[in-house]
Amino acid sequence: MTDPTPASLAERVRDGEVRFHELEEHADADTAAAARRRLVAETADADVDVLGDYAFDAADAHGSNVENMIGAVQVPLGVAGPVSVDGGAFAGERYLPLATTEGALVASINRGCSVVNDAGGATARVTKSGMTRAPVFRVADVAEAEALVAWVRDNEGTLREAAESTTSHGELLDVTPYVVGNNVFLRFRYDTKDAMGMNMATIATREACDAIEAETDASLVALSGNLCADKKPAAINAVEGRGRSVSADVEVPREVVEDRLHTTPEAIAEINTRKNLVGSAKAGGLGFNAHVANAVAAMFLATGQDEAQVVEGANAITTAEATPEGDLYCSVSLASLEVGTVGGGTTLPTQAAGLDVLGVRGGGDPAGSNGDALAEAIAVGALAGELSLLAALGSRHLSSAHADLGR
Repeated sequence: MTDPTPASLAERVRDGEVRFHELEEHADADTAAAARRRLVAETADADVDVLGDYAFDAADAHGSNVENMIGAVQVPLGVAGPVSVDGGAFAGERYLPLATTEGALVASINRGCSVVNDAGGATARVTKSGMTRAPVFRVADVAEAEALVAWVRDNEGTLREAAESTTSHGELLDVTPYVVGNNVFLRFRYDTKDAMGMNMATIATREACDAIEAETDASLVALSGNLCADKKPAAINAVEGRGRSVSADVEVPREVVEDRLHTTPEAIAEINTRKNLVGSAKAGGLGFNAHVANAVAAMFLATGQDEAQVVEGANAITTAEATPEGDLYCSVSLASLEVGTVGGGTTLPTQAAGLDVLGVRGGGDPAGSNGDALAEAIAVGALAGELSLLAALGSRHLSSAHADLGR
């Protein structure tokens, strides 16, 4: 029997012999993707042939990264830098890979990187780490809720043993209870090393929940009770952190601000206060920054991170002040940056190349060092972007830059 072709596979789907989502059971992943493209093109009356031009085998993505694959969308990749960084895990001069379709973004971050270099480089540190999963339990009343909280506090070792039995890398750091009437939320926090760790935390927490139900009267309602909080804006992540909490800062001499950014430290500090702090507060914002999401999203796409977690990753505060000496101090603190250098999208060849540009691909030594390095690199990219945009506002060059580069 000859190998199936995209046309023959598409015909079998039309005839009801093969299901759309089961094509990989009848052909290799690339042929299955081509067959789906034909079917989608016919149904939508659209030319989707360009989606079949991609740089990796469909088998590299099928199952672990995507289902019902028909091809790949290509996002232009640029680099900013190199930028000099003094980090706890990320040090030296490196280019920052940025995948984006927004004109002027790479140029803006690149300008910020150049100014950071003229200032002697940026400093970056991961200050807290821990991936969370927060199941919600139903109890009879608040008395039973208090009893469950007491049991959890007395039996954290039991929960740790259960959770860690599911993984050879993750470690349960702590369990924090929250009571709302007859609802008890338990926020489990894990050290997931170089993995982003959401799946690891979910599987481990499920095992711990089994132990809770076996030993108490509580009933698990949902493995995720939204107090985690994953892929949603949430104040708890801004306060307690999730993934990695990371900060980067730089002190820029006054003459560099004036010569390179065409404004003053005082002007940038005032814009940051009135725009990023007061303006964000009036808007009820969780992120007090200018455009941290731009750097986070672009580096997430370039390095194979979960793009939906930009919601939490952009949960950042930018500060700026004129120093007593008249220079500019600027910092960015990202409270809940969820990144990893192993697993998920990092295994795709093009995204792995982005990690290679940073020198943080795979598991680090000691464990977690590559994940920390990636977080510090993203924080420095965000810092460069904030510095450049605040300066553009101070010099009133924002609209002209977008007119030249962003149309």
